[in-house]
Amino acid sequence: MDKRIGRDAQTGRNEQTGRNEQTGRNEQTGRGEQAGQDGRHATALLDRQPVRQAAWRRPVLLVAVLLLSALAVWWFAVGRAPSGQPAGHATRVAAQPVGAATIATGALPVTLTGLGTVTPLATITVQTQINGYLMSVGFHEGQLVQKGDFLAQIDPRLYQAAVEQDEGTLGHDTGLLHQAISDLARYKLLLAQHSIAVQQEVDQEYLVEQYRGTVLADQGALATAQVNLAYCRITAPVTGRVGLRLIDPGNYVQTSSTTGLVVLTQLQPISVIFVLPEDDLSAVWEELHAGHTLSVTAFNRTDQTAIATGTLDSVDNEVDTTTGTVKLRANFANTDQSLFPNEFVNAELLVNTLSNVVLAPVAAVQHGAPGDFVYLIKPDKTVAVTVVKTGVTSDDKVQVLTGLKAGDQVVVDGADRLRDGAHVRVTADSANPSSDVDPANANPGPGAPPGEQPAPATPQAPGHRGHHRHDAGDAGGGSGGQASGGQ
Repeated sequence: MDKRIGRDAQTGRNEQTGRNEQTGRNEQTGRGEQAGQDGRHATALLDRQPVRQAAWRRPVLLVAVLLLSALAVWWFAVGRAPSGQPAGHATRVAAQPVGAATIATGALPVTLTGLGTVTPLATITVQTQINGYLMSVGFHEGQLVQKGDFLAQIDPRLYQAAVEQDEGTLGHDTGLLHQAISDLARYKLLLAQHSIAVQQEVDQEYLVEQYRGTVLADQGALATAQVNLAYCRITAPVTGRVGLRLIDPGNYVQTSSTTGLVVLTQLQPISVIFVLPEDDLSAVWEELHAGHTLSVTAFNRTDQTAIATGTLDSVDNEVDTTTGTVKLRANFANTDQSLFPNEFVNAELLVNTLSNVVLAPVAAVQHGAPGDFVYLIKPDKTVAVTVVKTGVTSDDKVQVLTGLKAGDQVVVDGADRLRDGAHVRVTADSANPSSDVDPANANPGPGAPPGEQPAPATPQAPGHRGHHRHDAGDAGGGSGGQASGGQ
């Protein structure tokens, strides 16, 4: 009985244990499935999380980069203060080294420039005026010859014979004329004695006139033969330089040939034909009508070296409607033969000279939205943006009509690092800067007034020396005009 009760109890415990184990496995399975679902949900959340994070990180990163860039620019521009001083104090202490120049008054030439070509006053193709064999030439290619120098010889024998023949004919007819004149004198005496008829005396007078005409014809034929004989010897018609020989000795030359023997170019004097815009013509005519002689300087093709100086000779009688330009001719003595035919040059015409005007270096003038301006150095060694009105520009000087006066000091080098009110320090080696600074390469700094930041300057064409003539109103009126100064 006790054993059976024990087996029942054991059986119950086993069943209870089985149910508990089954329940545990079910709960474990449920928790595993729940954990899997939670994991998949977490994975989905993680997959979506970078998208949400990128959505707000990008603008934040962009703003951060912009702030760092602005901070770096500020630090290197105005915030690099000495050790132990606040950054804001650097703009007052750290003076920028600059080159400076002092404004002065003086004379300024008003010039006009134009492209030109060296044009000889005479270019001659030497040709034969008779037919015959070319026996010899008396020049070397490229030789400089004088007027009348021997150039070539054509076989003269045929023409010498013609001269001798005409001389004989002239002598024969001259003798007949003299005989007829003698007979006429005798007939007149006989007629006075009533020994001959009147008609016989009249016929003799007509015969004398015929012989006189024959003699004149013979003289003309002889002169023609003598000229043809002279044409056998060809000489230089002008002083100049001969080119390459176009025909060799031994060839038969004819008057109908257009090739010629050689080309002769006159070099002294020589001319330059150049063009100017039609708008500049009035200034030139004004000086010519006043009886002034205008000087013209020829520069080389790069517009850097002066070759020769001459005078304006003439102006063409019409404007080229296709280009809006007019041609002008200037003559040069060319004693040193520095000007070569058909050479391209830059002609500079001196129209006028302005006297007692305010002059500033071209490098000092900056160009921007407010117009032309300079950095004026004040007594406290700060700079101020000063708007100026300019007139005529010549080489490295420019006429200042308003904005500056004699004695003012302006920045000519280092303007790209300046701003309005910046402290500057004039360096010793640039107190008198070179005039070779190209103002087109100077970038205006941030020194313009707020809202008027200067625009980049327009570069000039290479090789251009900057010779301009502004309108009469900008030039201060003309020669002797005083430019207005002051600030």
